[in-house]
Order: sequence, then structure tokens, then C-alpha cells
Amino acid sequence: MQVELGKFNVLEVVKEVDFGVYLDGGESGEILLPTRYVPEDCEVGSFLSVFIYLDIEERLIATNLTPYVEVGQFAYLEVAWVNQFGAFLNWGLMKDLFVPFREQKMEMKVGRKYIIHAHVDEESYRIVASAKVERYLSTEEPPYATNDKVELLIQQKTDLGFKAIVDNSFSGLIYDNELFQDLSTGDRVVGYVKYVRPDGKIDLRLQPSGARNVSLFAERLLEYIVSNGGSIPLTDRSPADTIYDTFEVSKKTFKRAVGELYKHQKIVLEKDAIRLASSL
Repeated sequence: MQVELGKFNVLEVVKEVDFGVYLDGGESGEILLPTRYVPEDCEVGSFLSVFIYLDIEERLIATNLTPYVEVGQFAYLEVAWVNQFGAFLNWGLMKDLFVPFREQKMEMKVGRKYIIHAHVDEESYRIVASAKVERYLSTEEPPYATNDKVELLIQQKTDLGFKAIVDNSFSGLIYDNELFQDLSTGDRVVGYVKYVRPDGKIDLRLQPSGARNVSLFAERLLEYIVSNGGSIPLTDRSPADTIYDTFEVSKKTFKRAVGELYKHQKIVLEKDAIRLASSL
């Protein structure tokens, strides 16, 4: 068995000691889980899901805390302190995450947050981070089709829109004309593929396009009407700002969804409201 450094592993408890328990790390030997992280019902033979990293003496150690990033992932983390070797990021564990100067795009400052990639340094076998995230993005052809749902980490604002990391693997861009909500670096949002370019970059939108978007929103609108007592004080003549503030969709999408629900006799349109059809 090979323990994966910087990730969660399911390991067996093999020994109890005054300061914690030891876990079977296979080829890596026994790994300490300190007392503060040991569950109350833990005993020899128990299997625990633990995160494995290195302590201040560079020894493997286990914790049941969930770090803000695992090896192989991207995250938006704050600098806790710096020294002559580099910066140290708060990633939710007792030992901070090291970013050498050579892995910084610009000199990192205490209190500032940066998009980074976490990985194991091949030479030192330490978990480190790099702000030069582009080198860790996949160069393979993205396996997406138009309207595929993806997870986005907002990377930075550009003249064209917002760069985003797609599904922890690929580079994408949300153009300004596709923005219908405020975004900031570090936000994690759901997006949809608009187009995969020949260079492998992905054009993104924050809502699915066309008929699929309307059908999805029509379902959400019907649920909203039901949860509000069967009637809402909105119509297809309501101001676009009011519609967006309520549902975060355009007035065009709202009107088309209303039309779809009305066509299928699920709602009744009144002068100042929309209500459920009596048959529902």
C-alpha cells in the first residue's frame, strides 16, 4: 500500500499510545494521528479517513481536519507570513503551506490572497504551492460539449472578462457580455460550456443557453410559485431589474419560461400576478 501525501487516505489503526494512535501507512511505515484528532469510538482495527501531510520535522502525520486545498487542486489562499525563503499560506492546518519565491508571479504580501496550485515537490518531497498556475493546467483536449455543466474557480479579471479554472483542470473565459452577476477572484461558481476553441481554451457562460435554460428555469419558477403559496406578484411586464433580483435571470428568459408554463396549463396569468392553475 502506498500512502498519498497531501490527500485523504483510509488507514487502519494499529497501535494506541498516550499521545494518539498510529495508523498503518504501508510502505511509509506507521503514521501518527495525534490525540486531538482521534475519534471517541476509535480502537485498534478501526479504519479512519485522514489527511496525510508533513509536520514541522518533515515526518508524515495524519489529521481529520479538512484543508482548504489538496495536492493536485487549485485554491485561493491567504498569506500568513513570509521569510527569506518565500511565503506561507493558511490552508487550514497547523503547518502552513510553503510557496518558494521562484513559484510566485509577484512578491506575495501578508494578508493578501492568491490563486495557487498545490503539489508535491519532486526533489524535497514537500507539499508546496505555486502561483504560476498556468503550468499546472491540462494540455489535453477538453472533453466538453456545448451546455455541459462545469465547476469554476474564478482566477482573475481581464480586459475581456474573467479567466476561470474549469473542473480543476482547464482554462476558460467568461466574456463580459455573459456576466449577469458580480464575480471576484476566488469565487467558486457553476458555469456552462459555450464553446471549446481549437487551442483548448473554453468559452464559458454562467447560465445554460437556449431552450435548455428556459426549461430549467421554468421548473425553478414553478417550484418558486408553489413555495410562495401558489401566487407571486410578478408578470411578464415586471421590470427587468426586479426579475433579475428575484431569480438572477434575464427578463427574456423569464418571459419564455412563463410562456412555457402557461402553454402547458400549469399557471394562470393575472393582471398583477402569476398563480398556479387550479388543476395543480
